[in-house]
Amino acid sequence: MEQLVKKTKKEIVVDYPKLPSGAWLIVGLLCVVGCLNYLDRTMITTMRSSITTAIPMTDAQFGLLTSVFLWIYGLLSPFAGYLADKYNRSRVIIVSLFVWSAVTWLTSQVTTFEELLITRALMGISEACYIPAALALIADYHRGSTRSIANGIHMAGIMAGQSLGFVGGWIAEKHNWTASFSVFGIFGIGYSLLIAFTLKDPPAKLREIKTTNEGVTFFNAIKTLFSKSSFILMLIFWSLLSIVSWMIVGWLPTYYKEHFDLSQALAGLYATGYLYPASVLGVLLGGYLADRWSKNNPKARILVPVIGLCIAAPAIFFASHTAILPVAIICFIIYALTKAFSDVNMMPILCIIADPRYRATGYGILNLFACVVGGIGLYAGGVLRDMQIDLSTIYQSAALIMGICLVLLMIIKSKTKPDNGLN
Repeated sequence: MEQLVKKTKKEIVVDYPKLPSGAWLIVGLLCVVGCLNYLDRTMITTMRSSITTAIPMTDAQFGLLTSVFLWIYGLLSPFAGYLADKYNRSRVIIVSLFVWSAVTWLTSQVTTFEELLITRALMGISEACYIPAALALIADYHRGSTRSIANGIHMAGIMAGQSLGFVGGWIAEKHNWTASFSVFGIFGIGYSLLIAFTLKDPPAKLREIKTTNEGVTFFNAIKTLFSKSSFILMLIFWSLLSIVSWMIVGWLPTYYKEHFDLSQALAGLYATGYLYPASVLGVLLGGYLADRWSKNNPKARILVPVIGLCIAAPAIFFASHTAILPVAIICFIIYALTKAFSDVNMMPILCIIADPRYRATGYGILNLFACVVGGIGLYAGGVLRDMQIDLSTIYQSAALIMGICLVLLMIIKSKTKPDNGLN
């Protein structure tokens, strides 16, 4: 079923096909999976004292637990995305959830640092398969004016998992550090068995992918994706924006503490307590606006992030200049709200510029670079501080980078044909 386009002198009106049966059920099911995905990976950071008491290790070794996960997760993301393009996306998601949940439970059984390190590596392998497959599956079901908001709802579930990471530390403090891994591991295994009967790929006749004589292979996916300048520009855009995200969020508690003479607890509250709710609202609002506007403008999914960055960059710039705490908080909230317009529309934009056969692979490549340069952003912030460069200056440079991202999006927009915006 093809999308119909009606052209008049004043506007382009897009008539999208009817949603497949179960399209919103898929989003709801994946919301829970996305929440578990981030909860299982992040809660270890909230129980450092409990873990190091039970399993003696240095701070460097504890940091290695997160680094190993991130390295493996990032490096395997492109190939994990290819698996979702080559095979059944829903099966990849279910197997991924089952395996990482089993690994989560297994973590509760370890007694040495080496065993804990192995489980973190296995977690990176299994979780890498989820995000590319989930976003591609949502795109398969939501082909038109619900694509961005469907992504936004799913991302809200992911952010809920990030913000609930403190639960692991709370359970560890009240009971034992192994209890969290045991409880959430068993829950995830049970949920994977439940969705095995409900999570399905859409019927073949409703998919956008057209069969060709050319086989779907990993190397052909890489070749096809990088043959398009728009994808390369998108990769640069997402990498730069990831640097900004990690640089701002990673050093925000320190910024509040040093510039406004706050306690560590209060600085942490201001850095997270307002930012996460604003980001959740941002992905929902950004998805809604892009979908609503796309009915009349095929390039709306690119223009909404453009508008978001036009607001987010000045917000960071003003936040880095003010000496008034409430003004800084409001500016950072505005940044979190409007920067999320880009987050929620990344897969919809990818659907515009990439071959439908390689959407999951394409997002896996974006994920790889985001992980690599995100770590660089955090490290760069530390290096600049060691050079006695103030965080205000660092945040001003972040605003400048967002300006570059804005230019890249406008170039991508100029290279996008109007009919491509229908996907």
